Amino acid sequence: MALDATARSRRLWDRMAPRYDRDMRRLEPLLFGRDARPWVCAQAGGDVLDVAVGTGLNLPHYPPGVRLTGVDLSPVMLAAAAKRAVDLGLTVDLREAVAERLPFDDASFDTVVCTLSLCSVADDTAAIGEMHRVLRPGGQLLLLDHVAATNRILLAPQRLWEKVTLRMVGDHQTRHPLPLVKRAGFAVTDSRRSRAGTVERLRAVKPAC
Repeated sequence: MALDATARSRRLWDRMAPRYDRDMRRLEPLLFGRDARPWVCAQAGGDVLDVAVGTGLNLPHYPPGVRLTGVDLSPVMLAAAAKRAVDLGLTVDLREAVAERLPFDDASFDTVVCTLSLCSVADDTAAIGEMHRVLRPGGQLLLLDHVAATNRILLAPQRLWEKVTLRMVGDHQTRHPLPLVKRAGFAVTDSRRSRAGTVERLRAVKPAC
C-alpha cells in the first residue's frame, strides 16, 4: 500500500514539475512571503541535506561554502534541480529518494532543510524521524510549511480545502509539525507563525548528548 502511495505521488509530482516554478512564482509571495525561503536557507551551514528539494528553488538562497545534497521522489523535479544547479554554478549531490527512507548513514549532515514539502509527505512522523537520524549531534533542522491555523474560524475552511488538495496532489493543510519535531528528540530554538497562523518557520537542534 505504501509503495502504491509513493508511486502515485511520484506520478503527480512528475506531472506538475514543468509548471511548478511558474506556479510558485505567483503563489509563494502571496501565501508564504518573499522572505520565507531566504530566512530558512540563510541559517544552513556545513553539510546540508535538502529534503524534497523539488526543482531546486532553495538553491540560490544557501550561503557560500555549504556542501549541498538534495533528495526528491520525482525524477522530473530532480532534473530541473540539476539544471538550476548548473545555471548557478553549484555542485549538488541529487538523489531520488523518499523522505521517510533517506539513503544516508546516521549522523551524516550538519543541517537538514525541508521547505513547503512536509505537507506532501505521506508519513510526516517517519520523515521527521529520518531527519533526526541523519543529523549529527548539534545539527539543526530548518522547516517552512503551511500548517493548521491557530484560529478556529480559519481552521474550518482549511479542513474543507484539504479534502480537495489531498485528492489532487496529496497535500495536507492541517498538519502540526512542531509537536512531532519535539517528540523526535529535537530542541526547538525558534518557531514563528505568520499569515494568520497558517504558516510556520521552525528551527530545531539535535542535542549533542
